[in-house]
Amino acid sequence: MEANVFRFRDARAAPDPVLEAEPVAFGSQPVPLVLDNGSFQARAGWACPGPDPGPEPRLQFRAVCARGRGGARGGPGPQVGNALGSLEPLRWMLRSPFDRNVPVNLELQELLLDYSFQHLGVSSQGCVDHPIVLTEAVCNPLYSRQMMSELLFECYRIPKVAYGIDSLFSFYHNMPKNALSSGLIISSGYQCTHILPILEGRLDAKNCKRINLGGSQAAGYLQRLLQLKYPGHLAAITLSRMEEILQEHSYIAEDYGAELQKWRCPDYYENNVHKMQLPFSNKLLGSTLTAEEKQERRQQQLRRLQELNARRREEKLQLDQERLERLLYVQELLEDGQMDQFHKALIELNMDSPEELQSYIQKLTLAVEQAKQKILQAEAILEVDVVDSKPETPDLEQLEPSLEDVENINDFEPLFSEEAPEVEKPVTTVQPVFNLAAYHQLFVGTERIRAPEIIFQPSLIGEEQAGIAETLHYVLDRYPKAVQDTLVQNVFLTGGNVMYPGMKARMEKELLEMRPFQSAFQVQLASNPVLDAWYGARDWALDHLEDSGAWVTRKDYEEKGGEYLKEHCASNTYVPIRLPKQASRASEPQTSGRGSGASGSGAGEQA
Repeated sequence: MEANVFRFRDARAAPDPVLEAEPVAFGSQPVPLVLDNGSFQARAGWACPGPDPGPEPRLQFRAVCARGRGGARGGPGPQVGNALGSLEPLRWMLRSPFDRNVPVNLELQELLLDYSFQHLGVSSQGCVDHPIVLTEAVCNPLYSRQMMSELLFECYRIPKVAYGIDSLFSFYHNMPKNALSSGLIISSGYQCTHILPILEGRLDAKNCKRINLGGSQAAGYLQRLLQLKYPGHLAAITLSRMEEILQEHSYIAEDYGAELQKWRCPDYYENNVHKMQLPFSNKLLGSTLTAEEKQERRQQQLRRLQELNARRREEKLQLDQERLERLLYVQELLEDGQMDQFHKALIELNMDSPEELQSYIQKLTLAVEQAKQKILQAEAILEVDVVDSKPETPDLEQLEPSLEDVENINDFEPLFSEEAPEVEKPVTTVQPVFNLAAYHQLFVGTERIRAPEIIFQPSLIGEEQAGIAETLHYVLDRYPKAVQDTLVQNVFLTGGNVMYPGMKARMEKELLEMRPFQSAFQVQLASNPVLDAWYGARDWALDHLEDSGAWVTRKDYEEKGGEYLKEHCASNTYVPIRLPKQASRASEPQTSGRGSGASGSGAGEQA
């Protein structure tokens, strides 16, 4: 194969098996369920106590659903995650419960949870009798957490739940245990990028910053670049293939401007461009068949069409005969004097009088006779065509029904043409003027660095936002110099969108430019940026299984509401709802003591 040519894998997800029964409970506590509820991919598994807590999450699937059209009519119901197989044919039907990284559609979220519990082998009847550790967005809106708690406690009747931030769970997994670590977390996922300062093991929510860019926007930008570059392959440049290019062929440039200058060199371009091979057919555009072979192929197509039309005539004849038998049966009821049944049958047939019934019978009888004659004629013509050894000079009587058979396909060339051999002779010498394989290749050059660069330069796609480096500098400036020095000693990268080669070196370069001369800093990449959030949630669940101060129980939910949250080292900061109605109720006695004119003027001032 040619150098630097890569084929698209076009991976198709295999349906997840329904796993065996849940693990045995440990002591008096059931085994916790760990759910990493990501906007790109959901991960679910058990937090099994003991020396071997188990391998990676047992269930990983895309967090999308597609509702089938069958539904209540017996067809396939909603399909979730890996049960969808390839996403591209269903792209227009896909639905996600997330708006950015916040779950807002609880009906779809319930489908994802049902899928997880079913395939994990949860066997409890009518409820999920396991504690659940669930990830949520940074500074998650209270209404979103309230709906999620309501779904878990009211629908699944879970005993208790703990909410945490995925990037903090990843930080928890990679840091030394029982250490109050401080640092800066840079978490870049499918929809958003967050910069989270951690002070002595707790999130400083007031100084968190979010950039509304992630892997989804990078894939969309790469798709637009390649579609503009190759307008002849619009349909083949799909989002799934763009995600594959991002994951396997893209990288972060340490110096974006200098890297673009390198790509201007023809030798550098030739050595580093990745040629993505699209699927194509080896059939040539021009035909190299001889005139006799084309004539034989036309005859075969004609025979197939004749057989198809004959089958359709037989099916139509059978339906007409059944309808005629039904009408004759109704006519016999009239002749036998069974008037009640006759009138009921007329109503079922949507007819008004016996005369109308007789008219339909005559028409159907004539149609059945004509259909039988056409079938006999077609059979006779088919036999003549098979026996005839000179198809190029047919009789006129045989030609008429054959033209009727091909009336639905206007693309065929004339079946019998005297000039055809002379016209077709030069076609046998036609050779392709270009390489089809090369025509179906996408040359991915500077696009390899342009698409991932948007998280550093959002202006590339017209977004009026600051990039990671600017936002990081802004967050650091909000702290005293001593705290800044502490934070930059532990810059932690996590999330699926930081897995590009060169990401760590780029962050070190950005920090070197913004920090004072000869100041120290350290950048650390998560051991597994994608799965460390789930591993950290599992570790946290095992470490705090008996800690009642970290779990929201059903009693807490009923007393304090669904938005209630118990803070811990990997959680959001709980901010209770302050309802303005309480203040208005307290001021009611004062306003009621005033005159109606005063209240009216107050309303006018508010208006």
